[in-house]
Order: sequence, then structure tokens, then C-alpha cells
Amino acid sequence: MTGIDRLTALCPPPPTAPSTDWPSTEQALGAPLPADYKQIADAYGPGAFCDFLHLCHPHAPTRWVSLTGPLPATIRAQLQHDRDSGTHPVPHDPRHLFVMGVTDNGEYLFWLTEPAGAPGKWTIAANEARGPRWYAYGGGLADFLTAVLSGRETVPLFPDSFLAQGAFFTPTAPAPTPVPVDTAPQPPTGRTVNPSDIRAWARAHGYDVPGRGRIPAVVLEAWEKDGNG
Repeated sequence: MTGIDRLTALCPPPPTAPSTDWPSTEQALGAPLPADYKQIADAYGPGAFCDFLHLCHPHAPTRWVSLTGPLPATIRAQLQHDRDSGTHPVPHDPRHLFVMGVTDNGEYLFWLTEPAGAPGKWTIAANEARGPRWYAYGGGLADFLTAVLSGRETVPLFPDSFLAQGAFFTPTAPAPTPVPVDTAPQPPTGRTVNPSDIRAWARAHGYDVPGRGRIPAVVLEAWEKDGNG
């Protein structure tokens, strides 16, 4: 039984999901993607596991949860700044971190993209939404999801109630076309924006944001929708 077989047996996917042109997506990203991720994305489409864990998807309804949107480059740039300035511990080289998931609490899931060009060997990392802790899993995405959703693997960053209702997947309406590939750190205008300005805006609008470290994707999305992008 393959990794995707074990995952779908544990957590059944929805009856239909949008198809993705993976060769074009990978060509635009400039890198191949793990086979198990493509199988998961094709089987489940955009949505959330246990109404908590969202995998980034080319057909995600918002570009801040899109695999091809600004999130991966933006978070990588924030982590590089944290590492260079020493304001927040980053145990991995940010150049090798690719965001491919986000939780409702604001944790990010990453691929550790080493060795480059060998996505079948990439492993998983996650970091705490409002703290310094990191978590690492020494396997691929399908095995990670199966282990976590079955309760065999505990992610200390996730709440104790994560599996209170068992393993299930809730789909969201997909975007009709994939988000165009955007590999430049955002805000999307390309202009230089001081993260402290975004934090000040967020607090003024009732968002709880950390005083240092990365800015949650939901805040970046709301900041942009308010006309700041």
C-alpha cells in the first residue's frame, strides 16, 4: 500500500477535486514537486484536514493559501531576515524552506527542499505561530499526514483538540484557474514595506500579531485587501 493509499483510507477525500497541470506548474515554479503532494492535491483539492490544517494548492480560493502565490517567497524572506538579524531562531537555511501548508493557528508547514531536484527525499518542518519552537518530521507529506491524522505522531505545536473529531477533510470551493506563479517576496506591489508598518496596521484592526518573527498569512491577506498592496 502506498502513502496516498494509506492516507485516503484513513481520511476519505471528497468525490471530486480540480485537476492541475503539474508540468506547467513545476516549470513555472522552476522546480519539481514531490509526487505524493501532487497525488494528495489531485485527490483532495483545496480545503482543510480536521478544519485546521490547510495544504497550499494551485487552485486555492485565495493566493495566500496558494502553492503558486506570494506566501512561500514572503515567508522565506521573513525567516531570512529573522535569521540574519538574530531576532528569532531559525534552525534551517531559509533558502531550503518552501511553505506548503498553514494551520488556523498560524503555524506553517514547510518542505525542507534538500537535496535540490530530488523532491522524493524532501522532509517536513513546521514552526510555531507565536513562538520560537520548530518541529521536524523525517519523511514525506503523505506519511506525515497519515501519522498525524492517525494519532501515531504528535506535533507539539498543534492543539490537543486537533483530533477530537477524528480524521476528516473539508473541501473549499476552488478557484476556477490556478493562481499565477509569484516567486517574489510580497507585499505584491514589489515596493519595500516595513514589517512594523504591517504589524501596526494589524493591531489597529484587532489582529493579534507577534512583536517579532514572521507575520501570519491571514494578516498579510487582510492588509492587502484593505488597499495596502
